[in-house]
Amino acid sequence: MPHPPPPPRTPWGAFPDVLIHASESAVKQHPAYWAAKTGSGAAALALVNDTMSDQANQRLLNLMQGHVPTLVSAHAYEREGVNAIPEIFADELSKTLSWPVDNGVLQINAVGHTGADGFSRLARQARFAGAVQPGGEYVLVDDFIGMGGTLANLKGHIESNGGRVLAAVVLTGKPHSAKLALTPERLHELRTKHGTELEQWWIERFAHAFDALTESEARYLARTEGADTIRNRIAAGQQA
Repeated sequence: MPHPPPPPRTPWGAFPDVLIHASESAVKQHPAYWAAKTGSGAAALALVNDTMSDQANQRLLNLMQGHVPTLVSAHAYEREGVNAIPEIFADELSKTLSWPVDNGVLQINAVGHTGADGFSRLARQARFAGAVQPGGEYVLVDDFIGMGGTLANLKGHIESNGGRVLAAVVLTGKPHSAKLALTPERLHELRTKHGTELEQWWIERFAHAFDALTESEARYLARTEGADTIRNRIAAGQQA
């Protein structure tokens, strides 16, 4: 059975930093977190109501001034069930901001990113399906940002189908992960470290060059000693 094509990615341009609502401790130590992560809508609602930030919402409104984008969430499949947090978070943002929400774009594979290392995240990438409004403007919503690959692939799905992604917002994540758009300095570091042969291999494997990586993905690869290590760890992660 042939493998499906890699999920698309699109150029970053001047993509703004992801808006993070709450600290990891506030979210992950919340009593409703695990139930929300494993499918409970009621638990997700309690978690979102306790950790959603009015200040972050105001920053998003300021960033989107003059636009009324559609909110679309990264419905993530976990080993334990469907993560209820992104969809509930999008619904609550919709009520607060008076923006429409589209629940029709769905993640269609299970990637097992929770607790996974960086190579496993790079190897097992989220795929999305669902109708996109051509010319429509979107804001991405997720519960957590780590290396940013899921948001990058959701952006790629929307933009390769004619939409435009203006921003992204998450409930929690590390502050340094907020920068999705790859900087020229990081791209130069990665290409200098590993050369053109690895980038060509990456294009054959993932159908995009290094310039479509997130800042965190590129930093992870640039800090890895040797192109052979990267190829072997990616191959192992895809077979897991």
